[in-house]
Amino acid sequence: MATVDWLLFDVGGVLEVVDDATWPLRFAERCAARFGVTPEELERRLDAADLPDAGTRSGVEEEYWARFGAALGADADALAAMRADFWNAYCGSANEALLAEARRLLGRVGLAILSNSGDGARREEELRYGFAAVFDPICYSHEIGVRKPDARAFEIALRAMGAAADRVLFIDDLPANIEAARSLGLQAHLHADDGTTLAVIRSAIEGR
Repeated sequence: MATVDWLLFDVGGVLEVVDDATWPLRFAERCAARFGVTPEELERRLDAADLPDAGTRSGVEEEYWARFGAALGADADALAAMRADFWNAYCGSANEALLAEARRLLGRVGLAILSNSGDGARREEELRYGFAAVFDPICYSHEIGVRKPDARAFEIALRAMGAAADRVLFIDDLPANIEAARSLGLQAHLHADDGTTLAVIRSAIEGR
């Protein structure tokens, strides 16, 4: 792997230990159980609620949760509990190994984030993990208006970094995102375990 000037990280499944393929289903099951409906009925009600797209729009979080709560007849306390449950599931726990490595490299190499996200993620992840002290820029899909693997998401991140594609190592846990990054000329690594990813990072910044 060629030496790079930037490391560009995904969040969920990389900087955060969380299974994005399963936690939304488990959250939906908990919501359904809380309100005594089936998961199918929950899905029907939320579809009818016409929730705003919080994945590519900012400033819609309150509207999203107001409609979510109304669809289930949730009072203020129940809605607050659901929101807290959602963000705890969404954020998972810190990947301490990768975050420690990023902090160690601060000032030696550019450190940035490109992540699919929901409106409110910047606040919640900053409270838990303080990403802004380590990563700049942080490009969230709900703020840039486009999600990976859309090429536009990578192009926005590259412009924000002021980086040439071939001087960036992108780290993600989804093959489709890795393929999209490589098609644009970024170096890319599919994260599966911390040891291998740390070795790839260190190889990519040797000599810096």
